[in-house]
Amino acid sequence: MGNNKSALVMSAHAADFVWRAGGAIALHQKAGYDVTVVCLSYGERGESAKYWKKGDVTIEQVKRERRKESEAAAKALNVHDIQFFDLGDYPLEMDREAKYRLVDVIRKVQPDFIMSHSFYDPYNTDHAYVTKALLECRMIAQAWGHNPGEKILGAPQVYLFEPHQTEQMQWKPDVFLDITEVWDQKRAAIECMQGQEHLWNYYTNLAQNRANHFRRNSGGQAGGKDAKYAEGFQSVFPRTVSSL
Repeated sequence: MGNNKSALVMSAHAADFVWRAGGAIALHQKAGYDVTVVCLSYGERGESAKYWKKGDVTIEQVKRERRKESEAAAKALNVHDIQFFDLGDYPLEMDREAKYRLVDVIRKVQPDFIMSHSFYDPYNTDHAYVTKALLECRMIAQAWGHNPGEKILGAPQVYLFEPHQTEQMQWKPDVFLDITEVWDQKRAAIECMQGQEHLWNYYTNLAQNRANHFRRNSGGQAGGKDAKYAEGFQSVFPRTVSSL
């Protein structure tokens, strides 16, 4: 890691970082951040129906297709580094070894902020599981007694990106990010996810709706900026300020 600021994005499955944080990734890369994406699984079992419906495919073939999609999307977003843990999905589970592997990544990246899934998701428990594990790994990465001599983690904010069907997820955004200037990159990344084409327009419409919320709330904070596309996030920890 160089002298740039950095960020870490947790993705339960191969496409999650694209739908939910693609704009934030591209925007911060453009601003000089090094953004690392960790895909804990390819979503090969539960989020690859299009490939399974073709018939006569193996799980390894599906994984390869999802990885190609994910790498192409990462390239479109100018991701600094993308890592695949290949832990499996439905269910996604992390043993102690996998958690320590993630701790190693966190300490190496030293992120200024982290992004992950909502705390609750009854439709996809892999998502909520990832954030629970992430917070545990964040805690371990801060511990002086874990691998003494390594640089410990500070206290980066964790932002929870928007889940599908937000009204069911107990997710309440307190941050709206204008991604208009990088929208073309996000849309290009979205279109890389050939296995889930049914979600392309859904997440385009969502970005437009969140831009409306950005505009409505930006009068005092952003001078009424005319955002056309935005993403919403929920912060986990208090944000410290010097003025309001």
